[in-house]
Amino acid sequence: MVDTLGDFVVVLNRMLADLGLPAIERGFVERTVGQGSEHLLRCTLARSQDAAGVQRLYPQAWARYEHHYLAINGDHADVYPGVVEGLERLAAQGLKLACTTNKPTAFARPLLESKGLARHFSVLFGGDAFERKKPDPLPLIRTCEALGTAPSRTLMLGDSSNDARAARAAGCPVALVTYGYNHGEPVQGVDADAYLDRLDQLLLG
Repeated sequence: MVDTLGDFVVVLNRMLADLGLPAIERGFVERTVGQGSEHLLRCTLARSQDAAGVQRLYPQAWARYEHHYLAINGDHADVYPGVVEGLERLAAQGLKLACTTNKPTAFARPLLESKGLARHFSVLFGGDAFERKKPDPLPLIRTCEALGTAPSRTLMLGDSSNDARAARAAGCPVALVTYGYNHGEPVQGVDADAYLDRLDQLLLG
């Protein structure tokens, strides 16, 4: 829904500067986002550190990452075209909507609120809400439980192979938007039931 790549690049480079480590480029972040902040942070540290170095620096890196992210959350992020219109159409049909993301809840909720999107969702779960993150099916199974719906009747809208794998394992139908980053690979190559260029292209009968 929101292109937060700019936020990630700014925050990671501020964190790296705090630790005296070399900066990373936008392309690296494009290929690495999608599996949670912890994974992104460890991959970023691994650019210049061995496994022991990553382990040693991680607590300090996370503290600086969290500090900078909370300070600029959403400042370098934009809502994708068609998202607002799509959410409004879905809400107008009386559908209950949930947001389930690998982004920590402390980052996800303020971001959606600042972009005017939070009001559309009756349920919001961040990546720290459950024991496991997508692509594990657990977050989607728990989300369906919170919505009171069966997975087979709950459409997962995502933008990556992680989302599709989680949906398939949970038993949810899945549609993917084509504007995500998907680890640098075309999302059309991922097993899904539909592909959308814009969220407001979704038609439910």
